Amino acid sequence: MNKTLIIGAGGVGNVVAFKCAMNKDTFGEITLASRTLSKCDDIASNVKAKLGVDIATAQVDADSVEELVSLIRKVDASIVINVALPYQDLTIMDACVACGVDYLDTANYEHPDVAKFEYKEQWARDQVFREQHIMGLLGSGFDPGVTNVFCAYAQKHYFDEIHTIDILDCNAGDHGYAFATNFNPEINLREVSAKGRYWENGEWIETEPMAIKQVWDYPEIGAKDSYLLYHEEMESLVQNIKGLKRIRFFMTFGQSYLTHMKCLENVGMLGIEPVMHNGVEIVPIEFLKTLLPDPATLGERTKGKTNIGIVATGLKDGKEKTIYIYQVSVHEKCYEEVMSQGVSYTTGVPAMIGAKLMLEGIWHKEGVYNMEQFDPDPFMDELNKQGLPWKIMELDSADALRVDK
Repeated sequence: MNKTLIIGAGGVGNVVAFKCAMNKDTFGEITLASRTLSKCDDIASNVKAKLGVDIATAQVDADSVEELVSLIRKVDASIVINVALPYQDLTIMDACVACGVDYLDTANYEHPDVAKFEYKEQWARDQVFREQHIMGLLGSGFDPGVTNVFCAYAQKHYFDEIHTIDILDCNAGDHGYAFATNFNPEINLREVSAKGRYWENGEWIETEPMAIKQVWDYPEIGAKDSYLLYHEEMESLVQNIKGLKRIRFFMTFGQSYLTHMKCLENVGMLGIEPVMHNGVEIVPIEFLKTLLPDPATLGERTKGKTNIGIVATGLKDGKEKTIYIYQVSVHEKCYEEVMSQGVSYTTGVPAMIGAKLMLEGIWHKEGVYNMEQFDPDPFMDELNKQGLPWKIMELDSADALRVDK
């Protein structure tokens, strides 16, 4: 029997625990661990009440390789699903290497003292993963994750070569708060306030934060202001998609969110350097996190839909072609199923699917990999089965989704 260790008990960890329990024939004995044991116990209690499945819980400091190794060995894990903080990717990977256990995460490594995220240090562990005969799957969330698989699916079935990709992320949910983030506030605000970046003609082009805006008409939602950000899946896709000339990432933000964020930035609340406050050293963005609503509590309040997908253009049999692959989720339905809102759901379900394919041996190679490096078809099939049905639309051009405004 497989034994599955999930590390992280936030909104995404809750979804992963529920979905693994729904697929218990694959995941076997499930243990949920976090720094805060009570969060794990609450999730396990909810899973038991709704599904009748028992989940074990444990406390662990994911910054400590020693503690992680002890826990992995104690539960005799077949796989470790990392849905903790991106700061902890490297320690969890190193613990998996020490124990000879497969590893999966949903977001690439981010240094706690530098507002920058990249795959460099995770990719550098490829050789030691091979030596230990284990696999690491990076970025098995939605974006990164499903968006990578959408690109691989387009490449396999619709194009001889892809020239441009626009990744489009729209959350049209309403949680009723004046300001809140849909996932970890510290990670979210660092990501959004950072400079934008996109890849074109072989080089990275940097932009000021929120400097490039386009209005996209999202199916089932409508036209929304969408801003160019840097997002991690682009870093691997530029290496693995044939013929690519440009890739960009856009995410929707309302004016209220942007105004709040700019005000907080202007007064220094997004700072990551320690400051002294009444003789106590604090990090402003960490203090702000304590004031904002916990994303894990937004589920019951959030109404509306998400739409995340890719628009790809390129050539097929010498002719130009444009397709749009996307997925729409309803926040209320997500909460009804797993007691989490749609942003957590669309990240947690793909994490479970990636782990499922690894445990079943469908996706399994020694080393460290990104999602688009595997056959996309089994993953796309699982999306339809596990609650994230997707659609494909053929367009005259990418301009068919753009709205002049």
